Amino acid sequence: MREILLLALVMLLSLTTFAQMENDSTQIQIDEVVILANRIQLPASENSRTINIITRQQIENAPVQSVAQVLQHVAGIDVRQRGVHGVQADVSIRGGTFDQVLILINGIKMADPQTGHHTLNLPLNMENIERIEILKGPAARIFGANAFAGAINIVTKTPDEAFFTINAEGGQNSLGGINLSASLPKGNLKQYFSVGRQFSDGYRHNTDYDISNYLYQSEYQFDASQKLEILGSFTERRFGANRFYGNNSDAFANQYEEVQTSLLNVGYRKVKNNYAINTRLNWRRNQDEYVFIRNNPSIYRNLHISNVINLESHADFYSKAGTTGIGVELSQMYLRSNNLGKHDRTVATIFLEHRFNLLNGKLDITPGISTSFYSDFGTHFFPGVDAGYTLSKGIKVFGNAGYTWRIPTFTDLYYEDSGNLGNENLEPESALSYEAGIKYDRDGIRANLSWFMRDGTDLIDWTRLADTLKWQPSNIANLTMQGFDASVNFSLAHLTKGASFIKNLNFGYTFIDAEVPVLETGLSRYVLENLNHQFNVGLDFLLADKLTFGFRYRYVDRVSMEDYNVLDGKITWRHKNYAIYLAGNNITDTEFFETNLVEMPGRWIYGGVRVKLNYK
Repeated sequence: MREILLLALVMLLSLTTFAQMENDSTQIQIDEVVILANRIQLPASENSRTINIITRQQIENAPVQSVAQVLQHVAGIDVRQRGVHGVQADVSIRGGTFDQVLILINGIKMADPQTGHHTLNLPLNMENIERIEILKGPAARIFGANAFAGAINIVTKTPDEAFFTINAEGGQNSLGGINLSASLPKGNLKQYFSVGRQFSDGYRHNTDYDISNYLYQSEYQFDASQKLEILGSFTERRFGANRFYGNNSDAFANQYEEVQTSLLNVGYRKVKNNYAINTRLNWRRNQDEYVFIRNNPSIYRNLHISNVINLESHADFYSKAGTTGIGVELSQMYLRSNNLGKHDRTVATIFLEHRFNLLNGKLDITPGISTSFYSDFGTHFFPGVDAGYTLSKGIKVFGNAGYTWRIPTFTDLYYEDSGNLGNENLEPESALSYEAGIKYDRDGIRANLSWFMRDGTDLIDWTRLADTLKWQPSNIANLTMQGFDASVNFSLAHLTKGASFIKNLNFGYTFIDAEVPVLETGLSRYVLENLNHQFNVGLDFLLADKLTFGFRYRYVDRVSMEDYNVLDGKITWRHKNYAIYLAGNNITDTEFFETNLVEMPGRWIYGGVRVKLNYK
């Protein structure tokens, strides 16, 4: 404990020291990134919230093969994998559950009415990602319900240059993979294609997997003010699910699952001097087939098919009084399941906020409200406010508060098997969330220190009084989570004008204190498994010309599990049009669990090659 707190203190002192360093007269700035996750779109430095941005370069340097692995190295993000390399994982933010985090692709919601377990069934691969934007804290005012603890937006590529790439890899446990992609811009039309497959025999009995991804994205620029965007993508993943569900007995060692996720989006954007309008129509389909005994589906089999059709339009209006954001959204959700039955849900949302810039732009205040109607849970309001004050160039203090809400999934309401029983009488869970912090963004340094508190009411958890009884969801007593997270990223190439062999260094620390209620319902499955402490370190540096080494270390201490330390590393040699890499996950061969059922792999070494051919 003391060592972790000391490291956090050293990190903050390092931030102060670097902030006081004087560069010469030439100031070097990191390019501003406009956050697409916001309705009112702003550069990251101007937002009065905690926002983390993971760049394309950081992803390429990291020893990762999935979005889940990337997120593991962000302060305040807790990823619990059952299947490795993106097969299946749950993600939480600041102690929330997997159902309380909204995942988006280019601002398109990936929420699934069946269960939050499907939100990371992403129909894309790592090659397709341009950056990842993470918004911590209450996001319901922006996105509506279910962005309870935060939101994660994955931004994909639409390249300007013409190229063809091929990525191939292989490694331990019969790991293999190949990805082909091509960018074909011509005139006002940009097109990007990608197809890939990854597979492995698994690291223990019945943990094999086979994942295929397909993606097409295009952008047509009518003129300088308007464009049309199209995205179509599909993923199919087949995997052994040894002890993914149930308990850790051998009876659950031969589970098997197949998941298909499709996404289609058509969007139109128009930008003029005093306004910007975004309209899009999208459809997401998810099919989940679960078999209890892999070689004998007749014993027990579930098949769930969900469809979500969403139409939304939102606009920003710019005036001397500030920026006004307004939007409407209509969603229709369908579920067809041999276990859960047939269910529909209609959601209609209206959104409004206004950003005031006062005191010559030093003070910003953004109040707003979102109103949503649910066909099965009525109308609810999500008010909130953000405020920030710029102390000096690059230094800003901020605070925000908001009301947030999550409706039960259809699994919460209706699921039933030999060990679980849904609850049709569940009420939505709600919370008041608060955050206050300070951020620094200048001269190659990005840092953030935030205190947060979430006062939850009627939180939904699956509980039971004894091991012999069924798990059943209920609205447990109120639960307050508070703590702080800190992160600092030094882009030393900016600080030293490229002279440093250390190119990037980052630290992150999270502390969460949960006021745990005494549950009359006994054992808890999800809500009371939050982080206590989390510490992350990332380092990228040049070993020699064109030879880059990146390592990622994380320490995780959860309330209900043993803590652990994991070290990953990757060495990459780049030369013009190609790169060769060798990577290792869990280099120290640590035994650890991210859930209480599935032991994670030991040391796993793999390597690959990437070739990029540019053409006119």
